Amino acid sequence: MVLLDGKSLAETIEKQIIIQTNFLKEKGVTPTLAVILVGEDPASCAYVSMKIKASERCGIRCIPKKLSQNITQKELLQIIQDLDKDEQIDGILVQLPLPKHIETKFILEAISYQKDVDGFHPFNIGRILAGVEAFAPATPLGVMNLLQHYNINVSGKNVAIIGASNIVGKPLASLMLNAGATISVCHILTQDIAFFTKKADIVCVGVGKPGLIRADMIQEGAIIIDIGMNRLNDGRLVGDVAFESVSQKASFITPVPGGVGPMTIVSLLQNTLLAAKQRKLKK
Repeated sequence: MVLLDGKSLAETIEKQIIIQTNFLKEKGVTPTLAVILVGEDPASCAYVSMKIKASERCGIRCIPKKLSQNITQKELLQIIQDLDKDEQIDGILVQLPLPKHIETKFILEAISYQKDVDGFHPFNIGRILAGVEAFAPATPLGVMNLLQHYNINVSGKNVAIIGASNIVGKPLASLMLNAGATISVCHILTQDIAFFTKKADIVCVGVGKPGLIRADMIQEGAIIIDIGMNRLNDGRLVGDVAFESVSQKASFITPVPGGVGPMTIVSLLQNTLLAAKQRKLKK
């Protein structure tokens, strides 16, 4: 069994980003990312903090916007519009989830696709689905980069994706399909997840349910990508896979923490760097 070490790979990619960022700065371009956080959700605050620190390590200018939980949708849209018009800003990120009184889809669509470094705008999602270059959502992009680094070719493989969100499951399915994999996507209405996972060469899971994937649900030598992130009552951070037992049967597996999480953050920075190049070097 081989651990898919996302932490180590992310650190290597960060070094590459620093080199590219310094190159852009020599040309008078400072990649700049605006990060919007609405409310005081502990998990969201932690994620935003990690993204800001990673940006700073890589020399990317980060502009945090910490907003009240009670901000209106109209006020938030105005802030996004102002950031969108600011030529100094290359990428705009809105940390999800948003408060219930705000329609997430309207907020994500308000960000121009050229600054949508999270890859959530329908324009970018559509291009990814069509196999055309675009900003891919950071977590699916991180998964694909991690597999590529370990020379795991998904072409011709059976892939079971557990979770059908617009942020992870659906775009990951598109990227896998574009790479030549055969895809099964399971979700909350799927009656027998094990039916699909037992036939899969690669199992990707990200639904937020500890221990969902057990050893008896996978085939010998399967590749396991655990995208889940769950905080247990004892404080431990675990994924959606029963790691101890599943790792005895898998050929490759991501740890939690240290697997997909670091790759998600560094993929966001890669998208921000790409946005700066596209917007400012072509002018």
